[in-house]
Amino acid sequence: MFGGQVIPPSNSPHLRKSGSRPVVFDLDKAEGNVEMEALLHSAELNDLKIASLPINTAAIMPSPILLWRFKVLLFFLWGFICCKVGWDSVMRMSVNLRDLFLYEAFLYYNPLLLVTMMVWLWGVNLWVFAQSTISYAKIFDLDQNHLTHREIWKAATWMTIIVPTSMTAYLYLYSHGEVSLAASQPVLLYCAVTLVLIFPFDIFYLSSRYYLLRTLWRIVFPLQAITFADFFVADILTSMSKVFSDVERSVCRMVHRQVATIAWFEADSVCGSHSIGIPVALVLPYIFRLFQCLRQYKDTKEKTTLLNALKYSTAVPVIFLSALKYHVLLDRWTSFYRPLWLLSGVINSLYSFYWDVTRDWDLSSFSRIFKSNKPSLCSHLLYGRQWVLFWVIGSNFILRLAWTYKLSAHLRHNYLTVFTITALEMFRRFQWVFFRVENEWNKMSSKPNLQVSEISSEEDKLLAPNDHNI
Repeated sequence: MFGGQVIPPSNSPHLRKSGSRPVVFDLDKAEGNVEMEALLHSAELNDLKIASLPINTAAIMPSPILLWRFKVLLFFLWGFICCKVGWDSVMRMSVNLRDLFLYEAFLYYNPLLLVTMMVWLWGVNLWVFAQSTISYAKIFDLDQNHLTHREIWKAATWMTIIVPTSMTAYLYLYSHGEVSLAASQPVLLYCAVTLVLIFPFDIFYLSSRYYLLRTLWRIVFPLQAITFADFFVADILTSMSKVFSDVERSVCRMVHRQVATIAWFEADSVCGSHSIGIPVALVLPYIFRLFQCLRQYKDTKEKTTLLNALKYSTAVPVIFLSALKYHVLLDRWTSFYRPLWLLSGVINSLYSFYWDVTRDWDLSSFSRIFKSNKPSLCSHLLYGRQWVLFWVIGSNFILRLAWTYKLSAHLRHNYLTVFTITALEMFRRFQWVFFRVENEWNKMSSKPNLQVSEISSEEDKLLAPNDHNI
């Protein structure tokens, strides 16, 4: 009885659209009633269709997962098109010029590809920190509008699209005889990247760009107290010293109008292999970090900062002894300077490895870095695993030894090998970030605990009963 369907009368005011005129029925005319009921019923159906239109429209919209899959499909499709067009363009070139211009194209776009890789890896770092108990915003003193890992990955996606597209256009235009247009492609790309970084308007994450530029300024000119973000970014820049060296050579060719030419292959040219700008660009990140350590010693008087400065100073002989190969006789290089270069490279690698493990990292952090508030597959696989400790220490040791190859100016003609070594160095730095940030977070978390323990111990002393009698 109470569960039956209740059918209201057809002339009920609740079935009329709000604001419509009431309908008056003549009970003596049955035919008129039937017609009016039919009209009212059709009006009600129309009102129901109109009311249900947004629901039907929302129902036919694709789900976010479907949209994401469609974007990923377009991303890989565009990558396939770039690879296909680039390969066909290279095959159109003559055999004599093919390797030369592949090397030149690689030189212009290699730095930006490596920076793109670093942005992707930094997004992974932020994703892991977001899953864990570490508050990286407090460590780096970031505001509430800091970029999340999703926004970092979005920027990396656009970089992954734009840089290979410009490279493909460079190869395609040159192979089809449009040399001047081909030469403009890397120039436009470098100018666009510079403009995006210094654009003063509130687009493209203005606050984050300003934070990055301010940090870079503080690194170049360490005239103030060094913060964690200052030397953290400076350490990352040391792993990108090869990137700065390639940028210097690329900009040099752009300024001297040597793009898409073979004039720059002359060793004694202004942008050739004998240029002093190459080792200078390699050593600058280490000089900046060295000055930071000296500034820290001035502020804190801690002797460990001087030992850290000594670590960065050991990279200087590796770079300049390597550059001497182009300025001394071959016999002199083989008999004297090459053994010194190898010795300085081993000292720098071992010293840096020792500092990573004993100073930058805390070995106890290896079992806590993946402790997560939100359990995930990553945390279950890596939390408390002993092989993580062995892998990180072992890979860090091997890649530190390979670092000598990356710092060597006279080995830069092996560009594919140098690219691989540089990419592996960035992967080593990507691993280093986890434990360096986690170690800093442990130090920040322990400070209040120490203060509380000191206060409690003092209170215990004051409240403790006296054993002596008066």
